[in-house]
Amino acid sequence: MASDHDESDAELDENYYTFLNLPRDATAEQINTAYRKQSRMFHPDKHLDPDSKKMAEIMFNRTKRAYEVLSDPQQRAIYDSVGEKGLRTEGWEILHRTKTPDEIREEYERLAQAAAERRLQQRTNPRGNITINVNATEIFAPYDDSEMPHVEIGSMSIAQSIEAPITRKDMIIMSGNLYSSNGNGSGGFVIAGRRLLNKGWIELCAGAGNGFLLGLKGGRTLSQKLTLNGGTNLNFRDQGVIPALFSTLAVQLDKHTMGSLTLNAGSQSSMSTQIDHSKETYSLSSSLVIGTPHVYFGLSYTRKMMENELKLKLAAKVGTFGFMGEYGVEKKVSKYSSVTATVSIGVPSGVILKFKILRSNQSYVFPIHLSDEIVPAAVFYASVTPVIAWFFIKRTVMDPMEAERKNIEVERTKRQNEQRLSAKRHEASAAVHLMQATYNRIMTEELARNGLIVTRAVYGCTLAGGRQFKPEQSLDVTVAIQCMVKNGTLQLHDSSKSDLPGFYDPGIGEDKILRIEYTYQNQFEVIHIKDNEALRLPLRQPLSG
Repeated sequence: MASDHDESDAELDENYYTFLNLPRDATAEQINTAYRKQSRMFHPDKHLDPDSKKMAEIMFNRTKRAYEVLSDPQQRAIYDSVGEKGLRTEGWEILHRTKTPDEIREEYERLAQAAAERRLQQRTNPRGNITINVNATEIFAPYDDSEMPHVEIGSMSIAQSIEAPITRKDMIIMSGNLYSSNGNGSGGFVIAGRRLLNKGWIELCAGAGNGFLLGLKGGRTLSQKLTLNGGTNLNFRDQGVIPALFSTLAVQLDKHTMGSLTLNAGSQSSMSTQIDHSKETYSLSSSLVIGTPHVYFGLSYTRKMMENELKLKLAAKVGTFGFMGEYGVEKKVSKYSSVTATVSIGVPSGVILKFKILRSNQSYVFPIHLSDEIVPAAVFYASVTPVIAWFFIKRTVMDPMEAERKNIEVERTKRQNEQRLSAKRHEASAAVHLMQATYNRIMTEELARNGLIVTRAVYGCTLAGGRQFKPEQSLDVTVAIQCMVKNGTLQLHDSSKSDLPGFYDPGIGEDKILRIEYTYQNQFEVIHIKDNEALRLPLRQPLSG
């Protein structure tokens, strides 16, 4: 299974807080103190050997970079919200310094989307849909009890389109569709040219299928809250030319609400209005359609359970055609994929179970018609079957695939960052060498006060028992840990220790621990902590993270 992550997602981010051994809520005073301490240790002027001076320059520049980001409120807000990649995104110079973290995250997503759209100018953007209608009504209403119920495919449709940018303002759109039902088929092909205008766009299209088609469409932003789209089609058939006219006016009613009015004039004319209200936890939509052949009112509600990547959906529609009620659930299964199961109950449609799989811009829809009437057994099995199928598929297919995907992602990250990890190992070794003078000074001070003396510290991955380290995936960090001791106290914060000076990640994607053997006031102690666990030594002092 291909990973849904971009290549850039596997790049290891720099943790500036950990590099300066600071908590995420560090004050300006704490940042200044950490910077002064670390810059003194790595200042190039304190190291005379050419090789040491060269590595000291690297460590000093890293220290300076971390300080520059964390001491600047705007850069720190961006870094806290979206990480180091946000600092490399173009366009932040227009960001107001009083933006909240949520607004910063939205701004980053807007800038990232704009960058992605620019990249898409050089490639196509395929979209597609496959719908397979299954007739399974004989299961609950068999024609002959002595025979097995027949399940058959009633119809199938395939639609596909691609966008081919020509310039930054011009685009060619090609789309086609095929439809087959009961041995009869039809299809069509449309090619369109679209040009972006000032505050709008215009599109000319031509196609063939059920007669020659010629159309003109366009749209314009009339104001900050008002947009207008419209167009006309001419369909040339054997019986004559069939014209069609359509237009939509959309209005932003408030921050969370959009309203629209749509007019269609042609072989089936109608007027419809729709109001959509959307917030972080729910969305509500209502629509009224007046036209031929039907008049109806629809209402839908979606509950967004973002922590579970789940959406619960309810919908109802009533009109001259009859009525229809629908309930279902949508589950996000990866970054670009989701699955949906809905049950539709109505008159005269009966009971329909519909599965939908969405993968990026490709959708696969499978409506299964279970009965022509509202049969309780059909409703029960339509409701229960998706739940049972989900747990079975998740346990037997999706969980193993997810485990395999994670393993592939770890290996991909290792390969992608192999050169950087090699540099990190070399940097950690060099940092320990640069720490020797500081280490000797702190050891002398701690011995004099009978304070905190680190006799041995190891960081890395362990064997199955959980206490014995893997030699090839662990490193000695005694010097690095001792250099973090100040006035008989060692404090580490709740983040991965791999970004501390003198450390590196010996096992990407694997669990790691830190083991510290130390003496304090002539008492020998050993402690093990998880990679992201906070620690304050000596333990007889109160713990704070």
